[in-house]
Amino acid sequence: MEVYVKKFKSFLILLLLFLIIYFLQFNFFTWFNIRGIMPNLFVVFTLFVGIFIGQRIGIAVGLFVGIVIDVIIGKQVGFTGIALGIVGYVGELLDKNFDKNNLLTLLAMVAIVTFGYELVNMFYIIVRNGLNFNIFIFLIMIIVEVLFNVLLVMIFYPLIKKIGHYFEEVFKVKRVLTRYY
Repeated sequence: MEVYVKKFKSFLILLLLFLIIYFLQFNFFTWFNIRGIMPNLFVVFTLFVGIFIGQRIGIAVGLFVGIVIDVIIGKQVGFTGIALGIVGYVGELLDKNFDKNNLLTLLAMVAIVTFGYELVNMFYIIVRNGLNFNIFIFLIMIIVEVLFNVLLVMIFYPLIKKIGHYFEEVFKVKRVLTRYY
C-alpha cells in the first residue's frame, strides 16, 4: 500500500513540475529570451522523466505534454506529442547506455536531444509549409536554444538530481540476482 502512496505522491509532484514548467515556458521566458529565442523546458522535462522514471512513463508524459502544447498553441494536434513521446523513449535508452550522475554526460544528453527534437520540428515545418525560410538562421536559433537548455540544466542540476533520484527510487525496481549470493 505504501508503494501506491509514493507513486501517487510522485505523480502529484510530476503534475506540479509540469505546471511550474508551463508557467516558466509561456510566461517568464516570453520576457526573458535571447532575441526571441527561448529554452524548450518541455523537452528537458520529458527527457528527465524518461531518464529517471522510465520509458513507458516518459512516452506517456511526452504525449500528454505535447498534446497540451498543441491544443494551447492551436497547431495541428499530435505532432508535438509524438515528438516529445520519442524524447521520453530516448531518455530511457540514454539512461541504459550513459551515466546520468555525471553532469557533463547529462548536459550532452540534453544538448543532443534538444538539437534532435528541433531538427525534427524543422523538417516537419519544411514538409508542411515548404521551404520558405533561411535554414542557416534556423540552425543558429536551434544552437542558441540548445545552449539555453544546457545553461538552465547546469543551474538547476542539484535540484534535478535530487528529484530524479527520488523518482528513480519510487518507480525503478532494483532487481537482484540471488543465485550469485
